[in-house]
Amino acid sequence: MSECSVVSRSWSELTTSELYDVLKLRTDVFFVEQKVDEEELDNRDQEPGTRHYWIADSSGTAAYLRVLVNEQPEHLDARHIIGRVVVRTDRRGEGLAQKLMDQVLKDFAGTPTMLHAQQYVAPLYAKFGFVAFGEPYEEATIMHISMYRAGTN
Repeated sequence: MSECSVVSRSWSELTTSELYDVLKLRTDVFFVEQKVDEEELDNRDQEPGTRHYWIADSSGTAAYLRVLVNEQPEHLDARHIIGRVVVRTDRRGEGLAQKLMDQVLKDFAGTPTMLHAQQYVAPLYAKFGFVAFGEPYEEATIMHISMYRAGTN
């Protein structure tokens, strides 16, 4: 696998090693680096509709995100939620999150989608057509803003 290939799998397709690498990255960044004190393992990873996207290298998972599917839209018509976007510290600034977003938006072309962005990262998502809505809010001591991308025909 090339060091910039995007992999996408459902929960049932993940190997034990892939799952470990993904959870290690999420834990290293969200708990250790960012000191997030909210529940990381929320049982949404294993839902049948959830897709896991990542880029791996010889050190493990370098970048990751997941796409959830809600039964009811969270905002307007957006049932698909992008979340847990994370890049390992030594690979930041290389555009890996953008590669993941490109793949997700290709896979879910035309699908209304939303996300809850850490506020300082919102300009990245705006490049992909996401528009902020509502007021900024604090989640896990980090300022966030909700963002929506309309479906296209």
